[in-house]
Amino acid sequence: MGVSCWSNCCVFRKKCARRCGSLALYLTLHTHLRKVPLKGVDVEVTVRDHVATVTATLLYENKEQSPIEAIFVFPLPSDAAVCHFSAKIGQSEVVAEVREKQKAREEYDDALSSGQQAFLLEESEQSPDMFSLSVGSLPPGESASIRLEYVTELAVQADDSLRFCLPAVLNPRYHPQGSDGTGGTISCGPDTSVPASLVPYSLSLSASVCSPRRITKVESNCSLDPVQYLNQQQTQATVKLASGHKFDRDVELLLYYKDSHLPTAVVEAGCESAKSGTLMGDPVVMLSLYPEFPPAVMSSMTKSGEFLFVIDRSGSMDCSMESAGCCIFSTYSLETLLLLLKSLPVGCYFNIYSFGSTYTHIFPKSVVYSQKTMDEALKVIEGMGADMGGTEILEPLKHIFKQPCIPSQPRQLFVFTDGEVCNTTAVIDVVKRNSGSHRCFSFGIGEGASTALIKGLAKEGRGHAQFITGADRMQSKVMQSLRFALQPAVVDISVTWDVPAGVSVTTLSQPITNLFQGQRSLIYAQLTGQGSGDAEGCVTVKYSLADHPTQNQLKFSLKPTEDTGLTAHRLGARALIRSLEVEAKEHGDQSDPVKAKEKVIEVSVQSGVSSSLTAFIAVNKGNGEAVQGPLLRRNVPAPSLSALEDEDIYNQASQAPRDPMLQLISLQRASGSWLLQSTLAAVLGKTLKDVESTKPTLVSPEVWATVLAVIWLHGFKKDAQVEWEFLAMKAVSWLHGEKVPCMTECVEAGNVLLGCQVQESSMGV
Repeated sequence: MGVSCWSNCCVFRKKCARRCGSLALYLTLHTHLRKVPLKGVDVEVTVRDHVATVTATLLYENKEQSPIEAIFVFPLPSDAAVCHFSAKIGQSEVVAEVREKQKAREEYDDALSSGQQAFLLEESEQSPDMFSLSVGSLPPGESASIRLEYVTELAVQADDSLRFCLPAVLNPRYHPQGSDGTGGTISCGPDTSVPASLVPYSLSLSASVCSPRRITKVESNCSLDPVQYLNQQQTQATVKLASGHKFDRDVELLLYYKDSHLPTAVVEAGCESAKSGTLMGDPVVMLSLYPEFPPAVMSSMTKSGEFLFVIDRSGSMDCSMESAGCCIFSTYSLETLLLLLKSLPVGCYFNIYSFGSTYTHIFPKSVVYSQKTMDEALKVIEGMGADMGGTEILEPLKHIFKQPCIPSQPRQLFVFTDGEVCNTTAVIDVVKRNSGSHRCFSFGIGEGASTALIKGLAKEGRGHAQFITGADRMQSKVMQSLRFALQPAVVDISVTWDVPAGVSVTTLSQPITNLFQGQRSLIYAQLTGQGSGDAEGCVTVKYSLADHPTQNQLKFSLKPTEDTGLTAHRLGARALIRSLEVEAKEHGDQSDPVKAKEKVIEVSVQSGVSSSLTAFIAVNKGNGEAVQGPLLRRNVPAPSLSALEDEDIYNQASQAPRDPMLQLISLQRASGSWLLQSTLAAVLGKTLKDVESTKPTLVSPEVWATVLAVIWLHGFKKDAQVEWEFLAMKAVSWLHGEKVPCMTECVEAGNVLLGCQVQESSMGV
């Protein structure tokens, strides 16, 4: 992928200075950076169970001789509900209001034209995970403290933790050919991004965590000060980001609660100043559901499907995992593709697409999974690299959806990308239009991956989204998604409410389109009317799973909880706004497109939550004196990892020894078996002679090799079982088909040879 002009200059200058010893180019860059008016960002996070309230304070200071206008484009989570924006200049504070976007812009421009200070915060029209903050007419020598607040839900991870992520990296985003008439360019212009190590402002973060369940631990991809527990029950804790954050990664907190999969319901009282019968005036219920599927159904994983792997091979993928110290294509994607291919069920169909400025596919159309096709695919994969230019993801998706579906083979898309595109909406729209023919499992690779794109693909494709950053092990997350893909699809989902007479329910969330075992589903609803003090409500989620009608219920008290900061209302408003935005877009070409947009604006203004059609605007009228002098525009640079800062890490990564488990997996055949050969013996830590001489007489070499491989996985890689369990299941299925007459003797002999104590029953043979 191409990078911004400024980022390219930064890289070129740094490399020249490093290789030639010249400091002149560095001095030019640092002179520019000294003029950046943003000096520091202080973030306070308050987590209540699975919801976070984030307050960010940005300190600006104008050290120039003229008044300035500072523009800062920065990332936020795509599902965040931005609900407060204010500015403090000296002793004066102005609180912004939500206005229709064009009116807010006009008010901002008018204020600057008349010499007044003004502040504008707006969501990008290109992608809901990008915001622009404008600080206008900051006089020489003046400081301003900007405060913005948002609430967001924490995502459930593969290890049952809850993930909070503060996006700190904004990589330049690629404009596909023809998207705006320029083609092959990036959304961020000059002066809007710099290498992470040269960011001229600081970041501090503190988090307060409160949960009804015990907090067992807090982990992060960044350095933290020690966690402080505030009570003996360990239900409250505080943690701080260690000083000196380098802006080389998004800030991630993983929160581990005891019994985190319990369903919960919170009924939040409305705002006293709001009118009864309105969204902000009525109580709002926030339901957190964890569907439990019948064990009999879950044990029968599907053995069919068309699996399409769509791999981003744009240039930016070479540095998506730079902070982890490795090249994404040398150690992550290729090993993950190997694991996926080996784990596919016998008899399914598959194909692998690569995309950059163009796209390719290994086979003209999806092929039956066999030893021949698997070997052919693996041979191509070995030569893959991040060498295909830009990030044109839309065209390969269009091509895929034009291909006819294979009868009785449900189509499953696995999309791997760093998400650095500007046509996010168009990409998500094509997935949504074809959602009836496939499920989409998306993976955001590296720091700064677009949450709007990754979550949007999974949501509209009825799949699941994963983010893989820093030292995350990609394989475990990908295999969790494969497990979801192999689960029977949930269909005919409906939600019904049972509430007392006099109480009505208005659902704010979009309809639930997918359910997965152990994954949370959130529902927001407005409760209008009065029930008795001890009244209860009940929500029932009904669905069909593998032709088995199933339902989950949750009863909850209708008594509102006080002092929750209106988080449920704001998240509910955000859910409603997103639903209305979709409706406005889908009906935009019909007779009354204005009505849907007006509804978006109405909800946004009434709730104080931003939308794609509104913006926050604040004007400081002060003492009426106009700010004097010509206004200088200053762009605040965002950290970017698209500019490589050190090539040595790639050399180190290429020299790393290969994981023995992956060596073993690479030797497995498509049928699930292993051949008895010297390479397998070496992985097992034995000679071929040792392995052959201990083979029971009545079994074939292939059976013996397969038994040993399965024993080795259970005995030495139990902690990574989530990664190899599907290929082990395939191996056991193959062994059953061989009708081995002396399996007990085989397992006992294998345990002796390998020094293990694996039980035959635990292997499933």
